[in-house]
Amino acid sequence: MQLVYLGILLALSALCSSLDNGLAKTPPMGWMTWERYRCNIDCKIDPENCIGENLIKGIADKMADSGWRELGYVYISIDDCWALKSRDSNGQLQPDPVRFPSGMKALADYVHARGLKLGIYGDMGNFTCGGYPGTTLDTIQIDADTFASWEVDMLKFDGCYSNSSEKALGYPKMSYALNATGRPILYSCSWPAYEGGLPPQVNYTLLGSICNLWRNYGDIQDSWDSVLNILEWFASNQDALQSAAGPGRWNDPDMLITGDFGLSYEQSKSQLAIWAILAAPFIMSNDLRTISYEAKELLQNRLLIYIDQDSLGKQGRRVAKVSSLEVWMRELVNEQYAVAVLNKGTDGIPKRFSMSLANLNITECALGYKLYDVFEKEFLGNFKPETNIEMVINPTGVVMLFVRPASIRFHPV
Repeated sequence: MQLVYLGILLALSALCSSLDNGLAKTPPMGWMTWERYRCNIDCKIDPENCIGENLIKGIADKMADSGWRELGYVYISIDDCWALKSRDSNGQLQPDPVRFPSGMKALADYVHARGLKLGIYGDMGNFTCGGYPGTTLDTIQIDADTFASWEVDMLKFDGCYSNSSEKALGYPKMSYALNATGRPILYSCSWPAYEGGLPPQVNYTLLGSICNLWRNYGDIQDSWDSVLNILEWFASNQDALQSAAGPGRWNDPDMLITGDFGLSYEQSKSQLAIWAILAAPFIMSNDLRTISYEAKELLQNRLLIYIDQDSLGKQGRRVAKVSSLEVWMRELVNEQYAVAVLNKGTDGIPKRFSMSLANLNITECALGYKLYDVFEKEFLGNFKPETNIEMVINPTGVVMLFVRPASIRFHPV
C-alpha cells in the first residue's frame, strides 16, 4: 500500500514540479486572525472581535490608512471558523451568512480596493481544526476553484482530521489545483508541522516545489515561553531547515504577537529580531485598531523590515551560545549582515557583552563596516573587523545590529 501512495505522490509531484506562481520572492507580510481572535464567532455579544466581515474590514481600513500597506503588510488573512457547518447544494464551501452577509467575493473586492490582498483558511482533512467542513481528496479542485472565484490571494491549508497518507496526496494536489485556476494564490502549507517538521518524514525539496511557505512547528501562543520554544526548536534544527528556505519558499515559525498581551516590550523586540534573522514571514495577529504606539513603532521599523525582506533570501542561524546569551546572524545581499544578541536570562540584570565582527567571520571589507542599532535607530560608527563592539542586553531582550561595508553609502530606511 505504501508503494501505491508513493507512486501517486511522485506522479502528482511531476505535475506540479514548480509552484510557478511568482509569489513570495521575499517573506510574505500581513495580518491573520488566529492568534488574537481564535474561533470567536459570537457576534451578538462581541460584534467588534468576532470572525466576520466587520472585523476584516476594520483591520483592512487600518492597514490601508496607518502606514502598514506601504511597508509591505499587504495580506489580510481569515483563519478557521469562517464557514457554515455544511457545504451548499453544489458541494461548495460557503461563508457564514450572518457573519459574512456580503459574501467572500464582496469582501475580497473591499480588501482589494484598499491595495491589500485577502487570505483564507482551509484544511486537508474531513474537518478543519475548529470542526468546520474540511477539504478531502475529492473536493480539492472544487475548493480551489471556489477560492479563485472569490478572488482570494492566499490559502493557509491546515492538516487536522487527516492521516499522513492523505496529506502526502492532498498537499501536492492542492498546489496543482491552485495553479490550474490561473489565479496567483499564495500557498501556505501546514504539512510539516503534522509530521514532526524534520527529514526524513518531511521532504523539504518537494515542499519547496509546491508551497510558498510552510509551518514547521506547533502553534504560537501569546507568551514568552512559546516564543522561546519556537526559536529553540529552530536553532536546534537549523542545519536541516536553513537550506529549505529561499525566494518563493519559506520556513514559517508562526505569527508575530507584538501588540497582544503576553510579551513585554523587550520580548517583542526579541521575537521580531529573531524572526527577521530567520527570514520568516511577518504575519501579525493583533488588533491594529487599538495597537499601542510602542508596538506599532516596533512592527513598522523600516530597517527591521529591510532585513527581513532581504532579496538574497538566506535564512540566518544561531552561531554562538554563552550562558543566557545567544548570537544569531544572517547574511544579506552586498556583503551586508544582520546580527542579533539575545539575552534569555530572567534574573533582572542586563548583561554586558563584547564581540568583534572578526569573531563572526565578517572580514571581507578591508575598509571596515558601518554599524547601526536597529531598534535604537542609531548609527554606531565605523568598525574594523577586529574592533570590539561593546553592548548591554536587557533580560529577555535583544540588541540587533545592521552591518554594512563602509565603502557603500547607506542611509537607514
